[in-house]
Amino acid sequence: MDRYLSPDHVALQERVRRFGEDAITPVARELDETADFPWENAKLMAEMGLFGVPVSKEFGGMGLDYLSYILVVEELAKFDASHSITVSAHTTLGMSPILEFGTEDQKREFVPPLASGDVLGGFGLTEAGAGSDSGGTRTRAVREAGGYRLNGSKIFITHAGVGEIFVATAVTDPEKGRRGISSFIVCKPTVDLGRSQAVGWGHRPDLPFSEGVSAGEKEDKMGWRASDTRELLFQDVLVPEQQRLGDEGFGFINFMKTLDAGRIGVAALSLGLADGAFRTALRYVNQREQFGRKVWDFQQVQFRLSDMATEIEAGRHLVYHAAWL
Repeated sequence: MDRYLSPDHVALQERVRRFGEDAITPVARELDETADFPWENAKLMAEMGLFGVPVSKEFGGMGLDYLSYILVVEELAKFDASHSITVSAHTTLGMSPILEFGTEDQKREFVPPLASGDVLGGFGLTEAGAGSDSGGTRTRAVREAGGYRLNGSKIFITHAGVGEIFVATAVTDPEKGRRGISSFIVCKPTVDLGRSQAVGWGHRPDLPFSEGVSAGEKEDKMGWRASDTRELLFQDVLVPEQQRLGDEGFGFINFMKTLDAGRIGVAALSLGLADGAFRTALRYVNQREQFGRKVWDFQQVQFRLSDMATEIEAGRHLVYHAAWL
């Protein structure tokens, strides 16, 4: 991988790998079983700068390239998908729309607390009737004096409970279809202030919280259970006009661009999961014995693992090249 990775990239990989071995591996299984959000480790990731890897130092980030961010997502996923998606969803979905489409004032107000990892961000797009068909958004934003009144709900939103800054979509003009969807920056306090205060991370009381924004019950998922996934609810929420993100009617176009940018991050997470599973299998076959020898010594096992390694390496080239582009 020397074609893609500099010594700085390799050093970052090793740093995140050590964190995974020391901090994630000992708690990953328990957190997945209990579906508890990893508050302590999230704070450590914030202190490492992992929530702002590709963001300029001007806005509180690490100022590294996009490939560095992809490497972080991949390395974390080797140990636990929930830790990885916490960084990925926060960076790509919660923060990047503000960086890409926000005004200078919006960037200076909302990006630093996100890039520094003081609080988590999220992306309110999916609805019960608007999943793959994102143009079917039903959440409404009605213009009134001083801003917009939002009503509606989003489902399966990563960080809807623990997060505090969100980019959410709502229909501002029903007659225009997809061209009638706009985006807004909306803030709410974390649902677990007690845990946040105990850890000393995850809450900024100086944010412009909007009355009427709340989170539903945590989803009981089959996997990635330590990741916080809930409904995000809007009931008569007044959002100031200065928190509309981008021009009115450009919400659909902008969130499609955001999702496009997120594909590489999802690929990196999948790559890390595959690599982590492969390494676990490799350790197992070198420890377990059957018929008087290690399972690894059976040629058919070697064939299967060789095929896995080949596909993972091919996937790594594809992901790194996409990030490099």
